[in-house]
Amino acid sequence: MKAFALPILALMLSGNAAAGDPAHGKQLLEEHCTQCHDSSVYTRKDRFITSKEALSKQVHRCAINSGAQWFDEDVADVVNYLNATYYKFK
Repeated sequence: MKAFALPILALMLSGNAAAGDPAHGKQLLEEHCTQCHDSSVYTRKDRFITSKEALSKQVHRCAINSGAQWFDEDVADVVNYLNATYYKFK
């Protein structure tokens, strides 16, 4: 598992997560993420995601925990959608 996680983490930290497709990210979020929580997790005042890098790591963790079979591009798409819609990180 570690050998698989390191390349993904390196890709996310390299800035490639910024190149995602938000429409595809919205579709993935609606299919997978809303099984565990609604959008209030993104808008609460005490949210712990404070950077785009932290958002990328959390989306990756959630994908693994939910059993989603996402590629790096899928994670980037969800990150791009969430950032454009809720977080607004630069």
